[in-house]
Amino acid sequence: MTQQSRKARVERKTGETQVTASIDLDGTGKSAIATGIGFLDHMLTLMARHGLFDIDVTAAGDSDVDDHHTVEDVGITLAQAFAEALGDKRGIVRFACNALPMDDALARCSIDLSGRPVLAFNADFPTEKVGSFDVQLTREFMRAFATNARITLHIDVIRGDNSHHIIEAIFKALARGLSDAVRIDPRKDDVPSTKGVL
Repeated sequence: MTQQSRKARVERKTGETQVTASIDLDGTGKSAIATGIGFLDHMLTLMARHGLFDIDVTAAGDSDVDDHHTVEDVGITLAQAFAEALGDKRGIVRFACNALPMDDALARCSIDLSGRPVLAFNADFPTEKVGSFDVQLTREFMRAFATNARITLHIDVIRGDNSHHIIEAIFKALARGLSDAVRIDPRKDDVPSTKGVL
């Protein structure tokens, strides 16, 4: 697989949401995000910019109920596009660990593009909401992403006093970790596993 071909687009339509997501793993950080949830748009824009992924996401959901379904389904759809773009994982670095500060907040994201979906999420938020965004939805997005990208994802918030800063640190650490893990190592030309498959 060449770097130029690591792109994918996925559509998901349910009775609750309609989501389209595309990603280029070898992009430059460009994004066009319109989920109807301003804070989520901000986080996905950061994810594209700091991961150097080109990401487009559009979503319409039942926000008259709440934002849960939209946030979860955006996580599912973007993760499915990520997994498809990654292909057979030949030549990738596979592992990454990044600790990233955002003012008072410090978050660490450890990643294994293992094919085994696991989320370990250790974070406390001092408030229930950032604006109208329910901070619990951060975990829901990460669970949806880890499960559908089929990755092992450990997120640990080491410290933080401001919920916005904590969530931003998490998304930026995720972006940097994914960027490092998907990088092609020129010394490798195989799947980075003794099993021969991930």
